[in-house]
Amino acid sequence: MVARWQAELGMAAFLAVIGVITITGALEYGVGWSPSGPEPGAFPFYMGIIVLVASLANGLRAALPLLRPGLWAERPFLKPEQLRLVLGFTLPIFGLVVASLMLGLYVGMALYLFGTLVFQNRYPVLKASLIAGAAPVFAYFLIERTFRVAMLKGPLEAWLGL
Repeated sequence: MVARWQAELGMAAFLAVIGVITITGALEYGVGWSPSGPEPGAFPFYMGIIVLVASLANGLRAALPLLRPGLWAERPFLKPEQLRLVLGFTLPIFGLVVASLMLGLYVGMALYLFGTLVFQNRYPVLKASLIAGAAPVFAYFLIERTFRVAMLKGPLEAWLGL
């Protein structure tokens, strides 16, 4: 099991890298003051500095258990029941993304809704099927017909000529 301080130290390191990347990218565009105002990289540069400093502070705070064992060093990052809840949310979302890329957004939406309604919310299969079938149809007419915004299509939409 991952201890909380390890997870926090890892996230602080990850965000410090993001801050350094932001600062480095901003330097390419200039971070000073020009006759017309701040150069294009000024805002990202200062945001990168804020992210870097904050992540270093969080990293130091996360490293305290190394300096003073017993402070909160052994508190788990996630308990098993919390991990189950997190995975119960993230795995279906990952499935939605994969299904949408392979089969199209509307088919992915229908599969995601059906799965979450039946397996997580214990809906009856018939009720879940009706909701999972109606929601993508509604979304199609709202997004594609009303607002005229094309969304990701798959083989079913191509077969239906949508």
